Amino acid sequence: MNYTSYKDLPPLAGLTDFEGASKPGLSVAECVRRHKRYHYAFKRLHEIFTARLIAEPIYELKMAFSLHSHYCAEHAAALRARVGEMREPPLGLDATPHAALELLFDEIRNAPDTASLLLGLYEVALPALKQALEQHSSDTNPLVDAPSNRILKFARLEIDEMFTYGTIAIGQLVDSSDREVHQEWLALLNNALASAGNLNGTAPESADELTRLHSAKSNYDSKPARDDRFPDPYNMGVNAEVFLYDEAMPVKAKTLMMYYKRLREIDVPEMMASIIVETPGKPWNYYVDMTRQLWDEARHAMMGEVGFVNAGVDWPRHVMINFTWSLALNEQLTPMERHAVLYFIEQGLMPKTGKRYEWEVGKESGDPLSALFQDYDWADEVLHARIGRDWYVPNFDDSKQSIKYGDECWSKVLLNWSAWKENGHTEHRNWWPDCYRDACKTWKVEPDEKVLAFSETYEQVRADLKDLSASG
Repeated sequence: MNYTSYKDLPPLAGLTDFEGASKPGLSVAECVRRHKRYHYAFKRLHEIFTARLIAEPIYELKMAFSLHSHYCAEHAAALRARVGEMREPPLGLDATPHAALELLFDEIRNAPDTASLLLGLYEVALPALKQALEQHSSDTNPLVDAPSNRILKFARLEIDEMFTYGTIAIGQLVDSSDREVHQEWLALLNNALASAGNLNGTAPESADELTRLHSAKSNYDSKPARDDRFPDPYNMGVNAEVFLYDEAMPVKAKTLMMYYKRLREIDVPEMMASIIVETPGKPWNYYVDMTRQLWDEARHAMMGEVGFVNAGVDWPRHVMINFTWSLALNEQLTPMERHAVLYFIEQGLMPKTGKRYEWEVGKESGDPLSALFQDYDWADEVLHARIGRDWYVPNFDDSKQSIKYGDECWSKVLLNWSAWKENGHTEHRNWWPDCYRDACKTWKVEPDEKVLAFSETYEQVRADLKDLSASG
C-alpha cells in the first residue's frame, strides 16, 4: 500500500516511520523483565556511590559520586514508575534479578581502593548498563514502547556523562600497575556479567564458577576522609557565624566567610550518605529526596570552592576546611539522630536572619557571584526543609517535638575542641588573616585591621548560632 502522511508531515508524531512501527519489538513481559534489571543496576549503583563517597578522600570524586548517586536514584525512580504502568502488580522490584548481578555489585561496593572502585564502576558496570539501554531501544517497538524509550533516552544521556567523567578520572588516577593488581578481580566482574547473560539477560548465561574476592564481608566506612588539600581537618579555630553576624564587620569580608561556610558543606554529603546507607527499607522516594539534598549540599560546597578561586584565595593553604561535624555525627549518633540534627539546623536557617540574611549580605557586598550563590543556596534550603517535613517530622506527634528532639541530639554531640588540640590533631590555628589578605590582593584594597584581628573560635559557640542573639 502506498500510504503517506498528510502533505508528507513526519508521521507517528516523529517517533519513527511506518517500517519502524511495524516491527515486532518486545512484549510487555520482556520489556518489564529487562526494566527490572536496569532498575536493579541503578539502585545498586546509587547504593555504591552513596556508601563510598564518605571515606573517599579525593574531593573531586566525592563531589562526582554525590552527583552520580543523585542521577541513579532518579533513574531508578523513573523505571519503578514505568514498571508499575505495565500490568505488573506486585512490582517485585526488591528482588534480585540474578545472583551473579548481586555478586557483581557487591564486589564493586567493596572494592579495596579508589583505583579498583573507579575501574569497577566506570569500566564494567556503567558500560554494561549503557549497552543494555542501547539494545533496548534497538529491540523495542518505538511506537508501542515510546514511554520506555523516553525514560531510557534521558538515562543514556546521564550515563554518558558519568562514563565520560569516570574515563577521565581513570586516566588521571589509575595506572598499569593498578590494573595488574586488580586483573583477577576485574575478570571476576566480567565473568559475573557473563554468568547473568549480560546486564539485560539477553545473552546465553555462562557456567563459570564465581568466587567472591572482596565482598565476603562489608568494608563500609562511615568515617570521613579528605585529601592533602585539607591538611588541618580538625581545625575549629575560625567561627564563621560570629563574624558573619557581627554588624561591625564589612560585608565584603563577610562574603569570604560565606564561601568558607559553603565549602565546609562537604561534610553534609558525608553525613547524609551515612543516614541513607544505614536506613534501609524506606519507600524509594525517601532515597530520591534525601539523595537530591545530598547532591545540593555538594553543589553548595563547590560554590564555595568557586567563590574562593574567583576571589584569588589559595584555599588549600589559607582556609582550613574541617570535617568535625560529619565525623562527630557519624561516630556518635544513630541515623535517626543525625537526621534530627540536620532538620534542627535547617529550621534555624529559615528565619530572616538565616539564609535570607546571607543573600542580603551577598547583594550588599557588590559581589554578584556571592549574591547568586546565596540566592540558590536559600532556594535549596527551602526544598530541604520540605524534605525534612516529609520524611523526618512524621516520626513525631508534631513539628515542635521534632525540633526539640533535634536540639537534644545536637546538644549531646561532643565536639572535642580541647581534646583534638591536646592529642595533636590540630592547633586550631587562626587561618582567617591569611585568607583575608589573599582576597584583599585580588580586590586591590588594604586589609582592614579590625577584620584581621578577628579570632573567635568554636570552642564555646555552636555552629547553628543558637546562642547568638542575631540568630532569631
